[in-house]
Amino acid sequence: MLKLFNKYGPFGVIFNGLNYLKTKILYPEARFIRFPFACRNRKSIDLGLNLTTGINCRVEATISDSEKRIRLGDNVQMNDYVHITGHKYVSIGNNVLIASKVYISDCTHGSYSGKNQSSPKTVPESRKLAQNDVVIEDNVWLGDNVCVLPGAHIGFGSIIGANSTVIGFIPNNCIAVGSPAKVIKVYDSRLKQWVKKNNKR
Repeated sequence: MLKLFNKYGPFGVIFNGLNYLKTKILYPEARFIRFPFACRNRKSIDLGLNLTTGINCRVEATISDSEKRIRLGDNVQMNDYVHITGHKYVSIGNNVLIASKVYISDCTHGSYSGKNQSSPKTVPESRKLAQNDVVIEDNVWLGDNVCVLPGAHIGFGSIIGANSTVIGFIPNNCIAVGSPAKVIKVYDSRLKQWVKKNNKR
């Protein structure tokens, strides 16, 4: 208990204690949720086991039905102000670590490529949602302010650097940065090191 007081202070200990009780009442399968926490259309969301969150996280399905439109794996950890939106299919694997202010979505207001593109004369909120599945595999780490947009697929064990935007496919065991995110390092299992992409043998 002394360690908790030293780490969080008396008000922090009270805050965390109340949040823990609230977690076990409202989300008994979660590990620890720091409220406020918004879970909209919960029927269409699977939060997995042992979820941990920071404050002001929002997980929302655009439709409430029996179909799970957002699936979180086990032991997912997200920091403050994470926002996840699922229209049809957002899958987040086991042991995924999500830093603060990360945005993950499989949909956008309107279509801006291919056929039947949206007109700028249409009010953005009234434009039909366009959707493309998002998959984040196990053991992924997303840095602060990362955006994972419709159609993104992040492979096992990969790391997305802070302030990056993922719009396509990131292979397994890579470090990717930038907007759009590009691979800069890969994990060499023989050397047991992360090496620059161009130097991988």
